[in-house]
Amino acid sequence: MNVKLMNIKDVNKLFETIDKCNGKVELVGEDIKLNLKSKLSQYFSLAKLFSDGEIPELELATTDPDDANLLVRFMMDNQVEE
Repeated sequence: MNVKLMNIKDVNKLFETIDKCNGKVELVGEDIKLNLKSKLSQYFSLAKLFSDGEIPELELATTDPDDANLLVRFMMDNQVEE
């Protein structure tokens, strides 16, 4: 199941949420899939995507529907009101 997250401001909290997932969580891009359960992949994606302090959009693929729900809850709970 694919989940699209928008306007991620707290990457550490995102990775904490991914660490709680039971199944595989992959960053989906045009030519790449990165296993975000791997710390090395997390650091690589952090450097690539988080260069300006915020990730505007991120698509993740999960193998467990409960993990997709956890990630959606993360997004809903971490929206910053302007």
